[in-house]
Amino acid sequence: MVSGALVRPRLWWKSRGLSSAAAPALKRLLDSQRALLATHLCDLPILALDLETTGLNPLQDQILSIGVVPIDKGLVNLAGAASILVEIDGSVGQSAAIHGITDRELAGALPLDNAMAWLLEKLEGRIALAHHAPLDLGFIREGIRRVYGAELPLLAIDTLQLERSRLLRGQEVIKEGSLRLGASRGRYGLPVYHAHNALTDALACAELFLAQLACMGAATQSADPYLLLCD
Repeated sequence: MVSGALVRPRLWWKSRGLSSAAAPALKRLLDSQRALLATHLCDLPILALDLETTGLNPLQDQILSIGVVPIDKGLVNLAGAASILVEIDGSVGQSAAIHGITDRELAGALPLDNAMAWLLEKLEGRIALAHHAPLDLGFIREGIRRVYGAELPLLAIDTLQLERSRLLRGQEVIKEGSLRLGASRGRYGLPVYHAHNALTDALACAELFLAQLACMGAATQSADPYLLLCD
């Protein structure tokens, strides 16, 4: 994963490595994200997202649900908010105690290939936004690899990283748990939401980002310095 000035050259290099036989949806997403690199943050089309999974290892665990909330021109677009359940192999097991999703609920879930196609369509022309983006995007990239057989680099903004940087600039002590989504929202006076629901957490992340943007006074800055490339 790279950030800052290394994003552009690394993305260009990774784009060249995408096979000519790769699915058109992957190429469209990559091209659309490259076109957004110099966009001001206030104008950047964003897709806040969150996943619920059976564990924390993208190579061993599986996606259970995906929630997305668009941000357009600095405003949360609730009309575009959506979520899906994703079919898995086996049982949700003990992870149900965290996210509350049961095997019975997954009976009508989308197969992984349909879920990835759905997400790629939502992401096209937007930059992903997540709290602890490397984890969510790790699962997404692994899902894309399984479905399309391609290693797709993905651009994202990470609200956890933004919050860490802000606290360090203010010389604040970062205590255990203080960078969690709920704790981060609390510093901006944002309401408490029930955690571990993909759609609710995506909305919580979107609201946190807009609060961070206002606090940093960064709305008219280029997106470049705030982007991570998950590759």
